[in-house]
Amino acid sequence: MHSNHAAKIFSGTASEELAKAICEEYGCQMGQVNRLKFVDGEISVNYLESVRGDYIFLVQSTYPPADNLMELLLMIDAAKRASAYKVIAVLPYYGYARQDRKDRPRVAIGSKLVANMLVAAGADRVITMDLHAPQIQGYFDIPVDHLDSHAVFIPYIEDLQLENLTFAAPDVGATHRIREIASYFNVEMVICDKHRKRANEVSSMTLIGDVEDRDVIIIDDICDTAGTLAKCASLIKEKGARSVRAMITHPLLSGKAYENIENSVLEELVVCNTIPLIL
Repeated sequence: MHSNHAAKIFSGTASEELAKAICEEYGCQMGQVNRLKFVDGEISVNYLESVRGDYIFLVQSTYPPADNLMELLLMIDAAKRASAYKVIAVLPYYGYARQDRKDRPRVAIGSKLVANMLVAAGADRVITMDLHAPQIQGYFDIPVDHLDSHAVFIPYIEDLQLENLTFAAPDVGATHRIREIASYFNVEMVICDKHRKRANEVSSMTLIGDVEDRDVIIIDDICDTAGTLAKCASLIKEKGARSVRAMITHPLLSGKAYENIENSVLEELVVCNTIPLIL
């Protein structure tokens, strides 16, 4: 980073605790920004310090996506209009990533639309983590840094010292992610092949692979209602697994998620702080 351009880190409403932790690690104070919401819900933002000629990092996960995404877009626009040198949008959790393709007639590709809005607002670069589909990076006409949660999970898994370790993909879409980490540990992997009739509702699930007497770790990018996770864990246990754990990057934990997790056969659930936990 050129010495003539200072780096400043600002946070949106959704990621204040994470932004503070980043600032502590980086060794700087978090930038000051004022956020105002009108009675009708309209959002207004303004920076309380100069950002002219600076690298501006805006930390904001977009969950629930609408308000937080709009706030981030306004922060990008305000920084550009205040003559920031570069504006880097840091989205630990990238909302609408599950709408990454046209898999049936007359549907929107939400992740592409969000990419277009971020670029149109003036972002010069995007940093995000564990996109639901890596090809979403191709929706951007600006650089994207796609971080991987394996750097966090691998040391934790190593400390567990499990003898018969096996990794499980909760669906076919997660196969590539699981294959990489299974290859690192040189162990087997299994796949829970699921079929949905509608969003957040699994109608059937089949296990591909052997888990007899294995210590299984399910790894996925998103846990929403935890319905799929609980069903996958139950199926693995029924097939003879000795233990079942789960490690999730983005803990949305919507609806009956906590109830589903509590009533599941999971021994533990490990998550990242891309989204703050609401207990």
